[in-house]
Amino acid sequence: MSLPHEDAHWPRASAWLSEVANDDPQARLCRLQVAGVPINRSVTPGHCDQAPAAIRAALARFSLWDFAQRQAIPGRLAVDHGDLPVDATDLETTITALQRLSPIGKWILLGGDNGVTRPGAMALARRHGFELPRVGILTLDAHLDVRHLNDGPHNGNPIRGLIEDGVRGRNVVQLGLQSFANSPDYAAWAKEQGMEPITMDAMTDFEKRFSDELASLAARVDVIYFNLDMDVLDAAVAPACPGARPGGLTPLQVRHAARMAGVHPKVRAMDLVEIDPTRDPAGITALTAAACFMEFTAGSAISDF
Repeated sequence: MSLPHEDAHWPRASAWLSEVANDDPQARLCRLQVAGVPINRSVTPGHCDQAPAAIRAALARFSLWDFAQRQAIPGRLAVDHGDLPVDATDLETTITALQRLSPIGKWILLGGDNGVTRPGAMALARRHGFELPRVGILTLDAHLDVRHLNDGPHNGNPIRGLIEDGVRGRNVVQLGLQSFANSPDYAAWAKEQGMEPITMDAMTDFEKRFSDELASLAARVDVIYFNLDMDVLDAAVAPACPGARPGGLTPLQVRHAARMAGVHPKVRAMDLVEIDPTRDPAGITALTAAACFMEFTAGSAISDF
């Protein structure tokens, strides 16, 4: 991606993110701890491990000025720890790598496929000393992600894994589920666990529904992990997401959701997952993910946590 020119009056988010070195003694004090988690063990084979680099590159297209809110993103707010050493088949290896992130700030994890969510949520809970029954999982996703664990962890079973690890089904809130992208067997299992997935068709006022569900979940848990699976987007605007379907959310809707999550004090981590840059020739999906990154950042900048 070529950029036309540099302008001291138009600072880029990519340069801002690289301001604080991860070996800087002040890095652990940053309000945002950013890391790539290039897990790539998907039901649909692909190259989601290349997504962290694609999202970082897309940040060069964004400034630090939040026009809607008339505020600038402050300097030294975030530190990028680069891509962590992870193992898609070994949860403990990935959890250990994630636990090195500071608990002082919120986390933004750049996936990788949706296999990021299980170790991400477990590492967050351990880092803060929260019991899994008091952890909430909020997802925007076209899929239930409760496939069997027989083949080990992969992008189709992080929610099932978390529930079997100890997260309560009633504390998993899923929005954006698509018809013809799930199965009756897995829907029945989710219901047995106390989950009440919310389909795309049930969200006539998406932003209000998201806000209400976030508030309801926050009232019954101590901390929330926000899983933003980019395949919740309409397939027309998410060519890099093999699981995206027609009739999904718009980029503006997911941007607003990311901001609301960033503002909320109990949301302490967000992941951005399921982007395969080799399917994204114009970079549009990575660009949307970078926009969500900026919205979560802007919300976190004013969050009281």
